[in-house]
Amino acid sequence: MIPRLIAIDGPAASGKSSTAALVARRLGWAHLDSGALYRALTLAALDNIGEGWSGGGQRIVALAENLPVRLVLVDDVFRPEVAGVAVEDAIRSERVTRHVSAVASIPEVRTWVNARQREAAASHPSGVVVDGRDIGTVVFPDAPLKVFLTATSDERARRRLSQRGRAALADEIRRESQALAARDEADTTRPVAPLKPAADAVLLDSTALTLEEQVGQVVELARRRLPG
Repeated sequence: MIPRLIAIDGPAASGKSSTAALVARRLGWAHLDSGALYRALTLAALDNIGEGWSGGGQRIVALAENLPVRLVLVDDVFRPEVAGVAVEDAIRSERVTRHVSAVASIPEVRTWVNARQREAAASHPSGVVVDGRDIGTVVFPDAPLKVFLTATSDERARRRLSQRGRAALADEIRRESQALAARDEADTTRPVAPLKPAADAVLLDSTALTLEEQVGQVVELARRRLPG
């Protein structure tokens, strides 16, 4: 067990990465976004293999080792690099977003990513906050603090659309909410590491909470439960 580790899981657009980043900053710990590593792998596969990777988990893992794809600690944030190049902006493209779920569902890829996350956390014993979809159930099942963060699909849709810098129309919210609900269904029913709260996770519904409020609740939990 890593004594100073917080695992934050939750569905798409639940705010887990924003929450994890701010919790880590508040505690003076490092932040690791597992989704960023999956996205970096997806970018590498698209650029070097193309879209024909069906059944090619071993090929993607070999590519990741050879380029390499890795996590680098920069200002207390583990950031992905591909062949020595920072890819934080490139991995957020629509092209990567369209394919990342397919890549992340490949068992060999998940095994590789999980190993890299464990290595990263072990290298930073002063404390790490990790967010994803199976952190508390698969990657760090012995994490001393696990949080499952969620909100209604409508609220998650509003938050995601608000990132575009304008108020979303009702039809836009409805379509985005439906898309998120479909993603939830896929994530919770997939055969490999399905999305679900760990048995000992703290369930935190943030539907009626501000970002600051949900960060404050997680920080308070950490200060009560984890060694100083």
